[in-house]
Amino acid sequence: MMGSGMPKMMARVMASLTLADTGSLTASELSARLQVSPASVSKAVAFLDSQGLIRRERDDRRRERYTVDDDVWYQAMMASARSIAQIVETAREGVTVLGSSTPAGNRLENVARFLDFVSESTARAAEQARAILHTKPPTTDTPA
Repeated sequence: MMGSGMPKMMARVMASLTLADTGSLTASELSARLQVSPASVSKAVAFLDSQGLIRRERDDRRRERYTVDDDVWYQAMMASARSIAQIVETAREGVTVLGSSTPAGNRLENVARFLDFVSESTARAAEQARAILHTKPPTTDTPA
């Protein structure tokens, strides 16, 4: 996760949530697992929540739990596609301002076309692959 640009603490929290059997932990559980301060966990959780990578829920003891579920990866890909689409829109506005016959305008138009393709491809691939996130792996149990 750090290799994709996620800050270290955020990556550690995301990895802990992903690897927990329940897919969910409280702040104190995260703090204990990672051996970091509650403030570090709070900052990481705030970032991950703002990116739509985790959900906050209340458990039966009214503690806040942080959850990562199968659909979060789909949501993250769709958010990425929307973010890229916003860059496309801004680049196209730049083409209008600079003029398509200028070198900078031409460069922006090429960027817009490229990113438009990437955004649409990402969204389409996420839609097509979404069901994969909800499949159960085949069991490898063999009768004794």
